[in-house]
Parts: sequence; structure tokens; C-alpha cells
Amino acid sequence: MVDQARAARLAQRIKVLVAEALRKRVKDDRAEAITLTEVRVTNDLQHATVYYTVLGDATAAEGAREVLAAHHGAIRHEVGRQLTIRLVPTLEFVADEVPEVAAHLEEVLAEAKERDAELARLRENASFAGESDPYKKDGEDGGSEDTAR
Repeated sequence: MVDQARAARLAQRIKVLVAEALRKRVKDDRAEAITLTEVRVTNDLQHATVYYTVLGDATAAEGAREVLAAHHGAIRHEVGRQLTIRLVPTLEFVADEVPEVAAHLEEVLAEAKERDAELARLRENASFAGESDPYKKDGEDGGSEDTAR
């Protein structure tokens, strides 16, 4: 087993190397919209999962996926050429869904905040349906219920 610090350093180095390979080796305009967000390496340093996001719509995301699939071997070759380890890890490219989920959560939180503000506005002018204090107190109606029996 490899320590976590070495795996983290290798993941960071792979992230830089993949970004450089996308910029230098891949001659496709669709690769310019790809942003690498994170790389995770297994403890045995055999597999690396590269998370990426794409600026643009669904067609840009599909184009980026095609570019990464088409140039997978060239990117791995470039990473292997630059790394100084015995075995080059396999690369798996995964579209990162975190930005979309975060944007959705921001929308939900903004909607909840608007509803809270609306309830606060309604509460300001509200009045009680009955008395302001509907509960019986000791001394009213002949005392408490226990002594009335």
C-alpha cells in the first residue's frame, strides 16, 4: 500500500499533466472548453479518475466527452512520459456534476429564502383568530381542573 500523501501528490501531478496534454497535444477546438476539477488516484497508484467540467451547453459537454475518448491514448502516453513511476495509471474521465448540483441547490435556497420573506411579511399584519392567549390560567373558571372534580 502507498501512503495517502504520495497518492495525493501523484493525483495533483496527473491533473497538471493532463491539462498540459489537452492544451498542447490535442488539436481540437472542443478541448478548450474542458476544465479539470479533480483527479483521484487509487492507493495502489494503478487507476486515476479525472473529473472535468465543460463550459457551455449539452452539445459542448458531448463534444468534450468525444474529444477525451478519441485522445485518451495520447493523453495517457503524455502522462506516462512525464511521470517517473514504474507503471502508468489508467485514466478514466468522468464528467463532474458538482457545479450543476451546486447551482440547483443555490436556486432551491433562494426560493426558500423568498418564501421565508413572504411569510414574514404576512406575519407582520396578522392578528389572532381568537384571544391573544387562548389557554386557561389558574384562578379562572373556579380554579384548575384538578380541584373542580
